[in-house]
Amino acid sequence: MYAILDIETTGGQYNEEGITEIAIYKFDGHEVVDQFISLVNPEKPIQPFVVKLTGINNAMLRSAPKFYELAKRIIEITEDCIVVAHNASFDYRILQMEFDRLGYKFIRPTLCTVELSQKLIPGMQSYSLGKLVRSLGIPVADRHRASGDAMATVRLFKLLLSKDVEKEILISSIKADIKKGLSPKLLDIVEDLPSRTGIYYIHNDKGDLIYIGKSKNIKKRVNQHFTGTSSKSKKIQRDVFAVTYEETGSELIALLKESEEIKINKPIYNRAQRKSIFQWALYEVLDDKGYLSLQIQKADGRKKEITSFTSMQEGKTFLFKMTEKYNLCQKINLLFETKNSCFQYKIKECSGACVNEEKPEEYNQRVEEFLNEMKFESNNMVIIDRGRKMEERSAILIENGIYKGYCFYDLNYQITNIEVLKNILIPMQNNRDTRNIIQTYLRKNKVSKIVKFD
Repeated sequence: MYAILDIETTGGQYNEEGITEIAIYKFDGHEVVDQFISLVNPEKPIQPFVVKLTGINNAMLRSAPKFYELAKRIIEITEDCIVVAHNASFDYRILQMEFDRLGYKFIRPTLCTVELSQKLIPGMQSYSLGKLVRSLGIPVADRHRASGDAMATVRLFKLLLSKDVEKEILISSIKADIKKGLSPKLLDIVEDLPSRTGIYYIHNDKGDLIYIGKSKNIKKRVNQHFTGTSSKSKKIQRDVFAVTYEETGSELIALLKESEEIKINKPIYNRAQRKSIFQWALYEVLDDKGYLSLQIQKADGRKKEITSFTSMQEGKTFLFKMTEKYNLCQKINLLFETKNSCFQYKIKECSGACVNEEKPEEYNQRVEEFLNEMKFESNNMVIIDRGRKMEERSAILIENGIYKGYCFYDLNYQITNIEVLKNILIPMQNNRDTRNIIQTYLRKNKVSKIVKFD
């Protein structure tokens, strides 16, 4: 749990500032579950430049509560939380200073979104909150007021959680829970999970990731691990301490994240998935009569594949469909074993390439049409699909056939402006698996829309 906060002060000499406004959003890693916002009477005048910056003046604060009147609520809302702020050392110092004046030792673990941004979004021109969120297309209202800046920090932190593929933020949160000595029951763990699409992370009692999975129903899938009788299920049941999750809305993003994060984090119970699941591939082969033959073969990294499949049967089913769609020959594509004409020729659905009645040039033209349709290399497109909530959408960027990453957005200009899109993008690795996951998913499923660009 995180307490994401922002504090406005009177300005003045170091350690003599007073709080004029505070906003705290309690964030469970997915949504805000509680909040506290209040003006504060600092019992000292505000510096003139601060009045101009924030719009908060001395008159506004005369009837506001003093810090000691708010202290109990601040302690309660930040209890068992990691304090998150943009330039956390400043906000945390001010809070500790105010509590010191009351004779109370205020201690909380902290995370700084400036430091996290510099690590997870390198190369930005500025890491000040205003300039950073503007370049990321994150909306901000009431700039230089505590509630507006704290909410912008919530949205920024949510983006940083997504970009943290090594799950350092998540693991630090689990380790904070471990220090409290909590040992939840399996039933309690399942109860807190959503019945929605996304990735789930199973941690042991050291906070380490022991399993990463994806599901269209996270709660149901984790429950299957906890009630399963297989060797792996029993090991997970024995070792689990906590389960965290990340909703994706889009099943395609869940598939891509699962593939990448297993390779990066190498959880002990994901051994089988560290290797490629695409063991069969489609290749083009020029036969001795000059016809281009499309053949399903065992995947071979030394040869250039058209697309790939998780099983021979999946590959054959696809090739049968494409052979019919492009009026190709089952015999040439090794789908129909015969010394004579193929079955489709007999029912007049094959133009006779199998018995040399159709010239290779004419036949190969239709094969080339299929190959052009399947080409990934020259593709520039954004795949748009559902997001994590109703008003949100997801976007996957492919540039020159290279998978660049994904993002979530709720403002159209965030994806129509390619530079803003690249800033909010969670970069991902481009490899054979990612390309095949995307191709396979688009073959079998509908997405909201695909936007092509030059």
